[in-house]
Amino acid sequence: MTNPPNPVPQAGRIHAPSAWNVPNALTVLRLVLVPLFVWLLLRHDGNDTGTRLLATGAFVVAIVTDRFDGDIARRWNLVTNFGKIADPIADKALTGAAFIGLSLLNELPWWVTVVVLVREWGVTALRFWVIRHGVMPASRGGKLKTVLQAIALGLYLLPWQTLGLLHWTAILFMTAAVAVTLITGVDYLIRALRLRAAAKHPLP
Repeated sequence: MTNPPNPVPQAGRIHAPSAWNVPNALTVLRLVLVPLFVWLLLRHDGNDTGTRLLATGAFVVAIVTDRFDGDIARRWNLVTNFGKIADPIADKALTGAAFIGLSLLNELPWWVTVVVLVREWGVTALRFWVIRHGVMPASRGGKLKTVLQAIALGLYLLPWQTLGLLHWTAILFMTAAVAVTLITGVDYLIRALRLRAAAKHPLP
């Protein structure tokens, strides 16, 4: 009996990457770390040095996974629909949990948390609002905002951030993060309005 011929690959056929890949695993890890991080942060009202350091460590690990999962997905062509949806959810869940947790511990004013969360979810809503007309990619200001928020939150999470220079450094980074958060929020709103206007009235 002769062996059947090998199937000839169809030219130009592009296989979508599997959702079971390293970038998505890092995203899921980040989601799993969120409840653990919250528990460690709020344990003993945030006054236990050991668990507070563990909470900071969990936050840093989650932030690092955010840095690498997107790079790996783009470099190795592993971008999936799951990743597109889960990655921003994981990011907002992590930073949102940190802001809310610090406010619950009375270590960060609630107005800061409200301003940041309204901006974050507002920009997400804007993206869905204009998705039929085009995609609004992350701007340089948006990326700077993410970095500033990560540094500011990391400093606030440290159990001894109320001491001296570290305390004022944390306040400085948080002030810069809030300012850039507001500025980029207005920028996204203007871009969304322009995108919709261009779609409704295209140039001849």
